[in-house]
Amino acid sequence: MTDRGTGWIALTCPVTLAIFLLIITSHVVQPTNEFDPYKVLGVSRRASHVEIKRAYKNLAREWHPDKNKDPSAADTFIKISKSYEILSNEERRSNFDRYGQMDENQPFGQSQHHGFRHFDNSFYFDESFFHFPRSRDFADSKYMLHHAQFNNDILPDSYKRPYLIKVTSEWCFACIHIEPVWKETVLELEPLGVGIGIVDVGSERRLANQLGAYRAPSIIGLVNGRMTFFHQHVVREHLRQFVEDLLPHNLVERVTINDNNYQAFLDRWHVENKPSLLLFDQVPVVPLLYKLTAFAFRHYIRFGYVDQGATPNTKLLRQFNINTYAPTMLLFKEDTEKPVDIIQARGMKKQLMDEFVTNNKFLQVPRLVNQQLFDELCPVKQFHRRRKYCVLLITGEDEAFLPGNKAFVDFATVNKKDILRFTYVYQRQQQPLCQALLPNQAAAFPQVVILERRSQAGRVLFRSVSSGWNGSQEDKYRLHEQLELLQKDPTYLSSDTTLPELNNEMKAVSFFLFFCLWMNAAYDYILQIYDGLLYSNWREMMPILSLIFSALFILFGTVIIQAFSEPSESKPQKPKPHLGCCSPVNSPLLLLFRSRPPRKDFVEVTELTDVTYTSNLVKLRPGHINVVLVLTNASKNALLRKFAKEVFSFSGTQTLHFSFLNADKHHHWMPSLLRSACPAWPSESHSDDEESLDYTGHVLALNGHKKYFCLFRPVFTGDDPNDSSSHSRSRSHSREDGAVPKRGSSRATSIEVHHKLDRLGLWMERLMEGTLPRLYVSSWPTNNICCTLKPKYSFLV
Repeated sequence: MTDRGTGWIALTCPVTLAIFLLIITSHVVQPTNEFDPYKVLGVSRRASHVEIKRAYKNLAREWHPDKNKDPSAADTFIKISKSYEILSNEERRSNFDRYGQMDENQPFGQSQHHGFRHFDNSFYFDESFFHFPRSRDFADSKYMLHHAQFNNDILPDSYKRPYLIKVTSEWCFACIHIEPVWKETVLELEPLGVGIGIVDVGSERRLANQLGAYRAPSIIGLVNGRMTFFHQHVVREHLRQFVEDLLPHNLVERVTINDNNYQAFLDRWHVENKPSLLLFDQVPVVPLLYKLTAFAFRHYIRFGYVDQGATPNTKLLRQFNINTYAPTMLLFKEDTEKPVDIIQARGMKKQLMDEFVTNNKFLQVPRLVNQQLFDELCPVKQFHRRRKYCVLLITGEDEAFLPGNKAFVDFATVNKKDILRFTYVYQRQQQPLCQALLPNQAAAFPQVVILERRSQAGRVLFRSVSSGWNGSQEDKYRLHEQLELLQKDPTYLSSDTTLPELNNEMKAVSFFLFFCLWMNAAYDYILQIYDGLLYSNWREMMPILSLIFSALFILFGTVIIQAFSEPSESKPQKPKPHLGCCSPVNSPLLLLFRSRPPRKDFVEVTELTDVTYTSNLVKLRPGHINVVLVLTNASKNALLRKFAKEVFSFSGTQTLHFSFLNADKHHHWMPSLLRSACPAWPSESHSDDEESLDYTGHVLALNGHKKYFCLFRPVFTGDDPNDSSSHSRSRSHSREDGAVPKRGSSRATSIEVHHKLDRLGLWMERLMEGTLPRLYVSSWPTNNICCTLKPKYSFLV
């Protein structure tokens, strides 16, 4: 009994001890801070935003210290406000649900307690349990990117500054390895103006797919909306060079005295309509900070760099009295001999440079070259105290206008004010604008117009300065007097009009410049494809490979099909009793698709005789058509040449044959054919009248198998002196409706022979399309053609 009791105690003691330790442990790991915003507001974890807001309003009204005299009311009200602050923000609420985070100062993913989590949030060990450094530091929270934020903010901003984006994920040991280098790079590049972003593959899968990042870690450069992957070793120098290579190579122009480009660089302000900025520094390479500033303001300023250490530039340093111990920036506008602004500092900062450039973005008198520049220089009036008046000079580009333009620049420099903006336009380049402002005045001499924009639709109030502008002292005094009146009385602008949108003069680039831009874009695209093929995995390469193989399949498939479908030229042809060799077709509509270009430079036309009558008409192969021209001995040569010229483009069709019928020899055949096609044709008693009809120039398309024909009658292109109604006829009217000619008609006799077949080509096109009316016969006329030889004529076209 004692042994059993001792054994039972020995067995139960470890279990009891384990239970006791588990209870103690559960109390030890219990979170020290039991603050739960859901409990404070009295809502469930699935509560909607409306329910949370309603609960907050009710509790805030109840526990407001001014209304509730309870000593704990103030603390309770603070908890209520803090709870609503967490749950009303989707990002903070998500962080609290996932990590138990309550404020922005706490690291993402770090709970208020460590070790075990509650079972309702899933059971797992926190990373701090293993003492691993977290892959997502607390400072990374401000760099986290979301899909909507990336498309709405980051992509547009990439046209002003480059971005360096790191793609990471939870439990990424390689991400932990590059974290120190990444932090050093961020601390170095962010003050220079480089944008920083971090994408978590786990929570932002959609954004990662858009970036093309399928593995972590990945580093991506973003400039001008184009993404480039970083493939080198993650070293700070490599990352810095990677960002520098993302920028365009022609942002900053190196200026030296030896190359004689110093004065040319400053003089280009007139062509490019931009101020010029020169940076003097002792380093031989252009600093990255200066390149980033040039990229941000490349649409407003032209940037140049002068190396102070170069011996040839000593003269330039003395000319502008440059201090060689500190970087110096000189900004030039219309006056290339004297800078309008200077900045010099040992530690040149991004903010200082941006402020310096922003204050000098435009010339003293910039030229309006597009609508965007007009909107920036002369904004629409929004408030009474923010009035902006635009003093516009309408002038010309010739040298005769240069003195007046220079005088206007001098006047603008002296009378510079915040509410005045002096600009000018070339009348030839902006004619719609000039016509709206000066509708009744000639533009033979410059004009000055003062205007104020009132709406985005183009409505302006304006007034033109009388007597024009030639730059004289009298003109300056008159303009100054009117500007003084305008500042005292805004109603001085008495005219009202709507301006059209300005022409974009920058679009009219030369072909050489367009070719250079196209070549640069093609070079960047080829480099991007090469980079993708060299470094991408198979998943990333599949779209490109699919496109390449699809193009190759279509190319080779087309070549193979054409090679097998083209008939062999070396194949011996079986001799035929008629012209050409052809394959049967089912309908005339298919003739268009079976046609071939002419293989000879002449057309063979066979005379229709008793020898060829059966083979070329009665027993013609199904689908074949014989095009027959009716002529006489007198008109034979002229009509045959015209006929060959009109049908030459169709002579390559394998199912068409060309013949002619001599009406002098076979005068009974045409009346007999027409009488068979039209039952209302007169009887035999009028045979003499039938023979008197002139069928010269008629063309018949005979289908011997289906027993129908299409009829072409000559075009009336001349005036018939015997027909008073001929002047009411259309000159271009074509008789191709298939109707038979009227008895006694002498219209055809008045047509010149060489004009009778003028519209035969159009009739042939309709024949190939199958849209001509058809006249059917029960049987072809009997063979009453006299026996003659079978002459064949070849006409060179």
